[in-house]
Amino acid sequence: MITQVIFTIDKKLKNQAMKKARSFGLPFSSVLNLATRAFVDGKMSIEMVDAEPFNTKTRRTLTRILKDVEEGKNIIGPFDGPDQMDKFLDSLKK
Repeated sequence: MITQVIFTIDKKLKNQAMKKARSFGLPFSSVLNLATRAFVDGKMSIEMVDAEPFNTKTRRTLTRILKDVEEGKNIIGPFDGPDQMDKFLDSLKK
């Protein structure tokens, strides 16, 4: 027996999912069926995690760090081993 499931989803998300399913040569309904089967069979788990927002100072610091990484600035290393890293870190104490 086959049954119909009706639920609401953001239109943009639905369109993106349908486009991706098409790129695999599958109808979106097949993707939903596969995901449901995987969930029932224990091959897909869902975890709920509360995301704690960063405070303003931390957010600014992370934004600055990510910008530096993208631009390749203020990056030291890679080191050839832990001894080389320790030597560098010890030099910062002076």
